[in-house]
Amino acid sequence: MWIPILILTAIGVVCGVLIWVTNRTLPPEPASLQKAEEVSEKLPGMNCGACGFPGCFAYAQALAKDKNVFFSNTCTTVLQNQDMLDNLEKSLDLKIDKDAMNKKAIVCCTGDCENIGTYLGVGSCKSANKILRGFKKCPYGCLGLGDCIKICPQNAISIDIDRQISVIDINKCTGCGLCVKECPRKIIKLVPADAKAVFLCSYEGLKNIPGREKCDFGCKRCRKCVKACENNAITWNEVKSIPEIDYNKCTSCEACIKACPNNVLRKLTDINAKPETVSNKK
Repeated sequence: MWIPILILTAIGVVCGVLIWVTNRTLPPEPASLQKAEEVSEKLPGMNCGACGFPGCFAYAQALAKDKNVFFSNTCTTVLQNQDMLDNLEKSLDLKIDKDAMNKKAIVCCTGDCENIGTYLGVGSCKSANKILRGFKKCPYGCLGLGDCIKICPQNAISIDIDRQISVIDINKCTGCGLCVKECPRKIIKLVPADAKAVFLCSYEGLKNIPGREKCDFGCKRCRKCVKACENNAITWNEVKSIPEIDYNKCTSCEACIKACPNNVLRKLTDINAKPETVSNKK
């Protein structure tokens, strides 16, 4: 009876000695790893990948090495949580202006684009886009099959049944950018949360595709918006043949919005409204 007890006791003593020896001989934990563990405790732990890293701990390791990574790879969940933001600022000795960094995602397409065929394949924008650049007349129009809906952690995206395009609820959107990466046509973009005017067309006039053309609801390339802006906040991109907005110069005068004949320039709060609805507000 005593033999098994003695054997187990001996095994326990040997294991304890081995653990003690190992702890004495192994090098100490790197300071960067200790810092990463500290920073990781301040992060949400969602491992969503929106920051560009495979998980929160990988993101914490990057922040431990260079705290300025936060500005290039922002965790929007932290930006939306003041307590979490305060703790991270203290841990990294960093000052973060969340208002300046806050973004919203918008779908740069107003919809109502004519279909040129019937798509019966897999219900995915990525799949549909691989077949002759999709089934819509405009090669830059939203396909409305909802790839972005599946990836959104905030349930901020839905499909407008009438126009067959994705629409984003800016009140729910945190600007994580996952939908931007998911869209195969690259027509979902991030804009400042306090943007005064947004441009809702992705058609690049200088990249015409045979058999395809812009829909009747897209940018007419009339440049009236550029002429109407007295603050030089809108410039014309000659390469893409579309207007571009400098949000630092925009004063919210809405002159460009009123000048746009197709209502593809709108207030951020009006992005999901149909063209005729926006016209009635003027």
